[in-house]
Amino acid sequence: MGNSQIDQLDEKILKLISGNARIPFLEVARECNVSGAAIHQRIQKLQNTGVIKGSEFVLDANKIGYNTCAYMGIFLKDANLFKSVIEELYRIPEVVECHYTTGKYAMFIKIYAKNNKDFLRIIHEKLQPIKGISSTETIISLSEGFKRQLPILDVSEKSEGDKVNE
Repeated sequence: MGNSQIDQLDEKILKLISGNARIPFLEVARECNVSGAAIHQRIQKLQNTGVIKGSEFVLDANKIGYNTCAYMGIFLKDANLFKSVIEELYRIPEVVECHYTTGKYAMFIKIYAKNNKDFLRIIHEKLQPIKGISSTETIISLSEGFKRQLPILDVSEKSEGDKVNE
């Protein structure tokens, strides 16, 4: 769904709920000057079209005992093994993100561990046995500077790719 299918009301709704996923629909309706039912229908439409992927509570990793955050670039023995490696990585609960990438690595993952010793255990017991991984390169995060949602672009703003496709 491109920007052309998101109107100004959708845009306003997205700005409000991305700032606070727990905002009541009636408050969103008041801000948008429409009925609660209209907000509910719009949000349902945005979910059905995949614009909204869901809502979640964000846990503080440190406060639940995960003090090491690392990013790992993965080299595959063969690009055809991507799907099977993804399936194996998904079985590791400490791996919270996985991306198929261009550039130096075939894949890039984000991992949480209790501490460095636990991180080493995850590498030895869970990652190294995965067939298809030839090698890895790890970057340990010392601190998260910030994390945020993407900004909601104004309906009137179109990307260069959208202009070319018109």
